[in-house]
Amino acid sequence: MILAEGLDNVFARHQHLAKACRAAVEAWGLEVQCKDPAVYSPVLTGVRTPQGVDADALRKVIFERYNLSLGTGLGKAKGQLFRIGHLGDCNELSLLAAISGCEMGMNRFGIKLKGSGVLAAQEVLK
Repeated sequence: MILAEGLDNVFARHQHLAKACRAAVEAWGLEVQCKDPAVYSPVLTGVRTPQGVDADALRKVIFERYNLSLGTGLGKAKGQLFRIGHLGDCNELSLLAAISGCEMGMNRFGIKLKGSGVLAAQEVLK
């Protein structure tokens, strides 16, 4: 699949999807775990939950309600963030589905979001 798409195209797709994912996080009014844009990951985005929100409990709600599996925070970040993957065979539609599942889950969990991450990501992807 990589050879068919071309390695440069794979790298460019991952960067494009990552930019859309980070736009969603910004629209939600949440923070990306990585503070330095120069070293943002092209394959996953760590999303910090608001103070006092157990990210693992949120991940559980999102998985049980929307069948969306998100990565957990590791080490000192455990319980403070979730990770959205945008690598491999991920495309625009699958990323938008993941962002939508996160958004619906956060709304269900009672997190007040600043705006729509789905719409912000769509703006980047169009």
